[in-house]
Amino acid sequence: MRDRLILLPGWGLGVSPLEPLAAALRGLNEHLRVEIEPLPVLASVQLDDWLDELEAVVPQDVWLGGWSLGGMLASELAARRAERCCGLVTLASNPRFVRTDDWPGAMPGATFDAFINGFREAPNTTLKRFSLLCSDGKAMASRLLNGAPHAQPDTLLAGLELLATLDTRGALKAFNGPQFHVFAGQDGLVPAQAASDLLALLPDVQVGLMEQACHAFLLQAPHELAAAIQSFLNELGDD
Repeated sequence: MRDRLILLPGWGLGVSPLEPLAAALRGLNEHLRVEIEPLPVLASVQLDDWLDELEAVVPQDVWLGGWSLGGMLASELAARRAERCCGLVTLASNPRFVRTDDWPGAMPGATFDAFINGFREAPNTTLKRFSLLCSDGKAMASRLLNGAPHAQPDTLLAGLELLATLDTRGALKAFNGPQFHVFAGQDGLVPAQAASDLLALLPDVQVGLMEQACHAFLLQAPHELAAAIQSFLNELGDD
C-alpha cells in the first residue's frame, strides 16, 4: 500500500494539529490515502508496550510518519517492521529529545526535568506552556489547546517519561527504507542543530529544514510542508 500514509501525533495535543497537513497532502495527490492514528493511551513507560499497541491498529505495508513524539514512535515501528514498512517521514522529531553527551542538539536535561516536574504539580498550566513552546504566538497556542483531547494526567505523564529516555538513532540506522526528516528553524523544543546532526549520522537519508518555522509547523505552514513531502514521494515514484 505505497499510496497510504499513516501519521502519528505528538505528545499531549491529539490529532487535530495534523489535520491541516493531512488535508493539504490529499489536495496534492488524490491517490494518496492519508490517515491520522491517535497515540496509544497507556500508563506504561515501556517502548515495546507502545509499539505493540500501534502494531495492532496501524496497517502493514504503509508509509509511516509522525510529528515529534509520534515521529519517534513511527521510527521505532518502521525499524521493527523493516521491509513491511514502505518508508518513513518525521516532522520536528528529534532522534533523542533530551540532550546527552553524544547528542548535544537536544533539550537540556535540567530543562526537561523542570518541565516534567511542573506537569506533575500543575498539568493544565504546564500543557498551556507546552502549547506556547510549540507555537509562533498566542493565537496558534490557543488553537492547539482548544483541539487537545481531555487526557488523563497519568497517561500524559507516561508519554513524557517515555520521551525522556527514547533514543531512535538505532532504529533509524536499522531501517533500510526511504526516510525524510523535516525540522523547523525556530523550534522551541527541538534545536535546529538536530537536522545537521541527523544528516551526519545518516548521510544517505533526506533531511529538510524550514528556517522560519516553529515546532507546530504542520499547523503553521501545512501546504509548504505537504509540498516537500509530496516531492519526496514523487522522487521515489510514488506519485
